[in-house]
Amino acid sequence: MSDGARNVLGTELVPCSYDPLTGYFRDGCCHTDMHDLGSHVICAKVTDEFLEFSRSRGNDLSTPRPEYRFAGLKDGDRWCLCALRWKEALAAGVAPEVVLECTHVRALDFVTIEQLTAYAVDA
Repeated sequence: MSDGARNVLGTELVPCSYDPLTGYFRDGCCHTDMHDLGSHVICAKVTDEFLEFSRSRGNDLSTPRPEYRFAGLKDGDRWCLCALRWKEALAAGVAPEVVLECTHVRALDFVTIEQLTAYAVDA
């Protein structure tokens, strides 16, 4: 059943990942609302390089946190990233690839479609 959410391509938003379970709402999609202050809207295929970058910026995404039912991310996992973190990684030369059909249209409030397309995972 469609919730009406759109991706950056203008079509229906597709789930990013169920394993690991991602999204601000932990529903597998990069859905967002006014409470999502980090704008977790970019579906990225994380790399070890990006995970180290994120850790160096104070957001350790690779260490398991069982108390939050979080196994930790590893190279190749898909995850809904904060738009500003992806933009910061882009400026640092370590932006991970993105899955356009799974990236919420609100990502365009922070980055351009051209920036996202340059890092798009091949279909």
